[in-house]
Amino acid sequence: VQLVESGGGLVQPGGSLRLSCAASGFTFSREDMRWYRQAPGKEREFVAFISSAGGNTNYADSVKGRFTISRDNAKRTVTLQMNSLKPEDTAVYYCKAASLVRWGQGTQVTVSS
Repeated sequence: VQLVESGGGLVQPGGSLRLSCAASGFTFSREDMRWYRQAPGKEREFVAFISSAGGNTNYADSVKGRFTISRDNAKRTVTLQMNSLKPEDTAVYYCKAASLVRWGQGTQVTVSS
């Protein structure tokens, strides 16, 4: 199982970023996927969920209306579009298959002026 997150960076408040997660080593199309994040000094928290076929999504209240999760099963990728970013969105972002224990290395998102 391998999960490789990318797309993070430094962005000003109100800006946008698009995170990607490339998956391999498991049957991606059968797995629900989630994005999590961990800010400095805080526990890892749920951000967004997408079902295996992409028909169902769910978001943490803190990102609802600003973030959008999507997936491409043919390309084995899951994406997190983040708009209207706030300083409190600063964290390392991780993707994870719902039934598997492996985490990727994460990608750093920093929202600061």
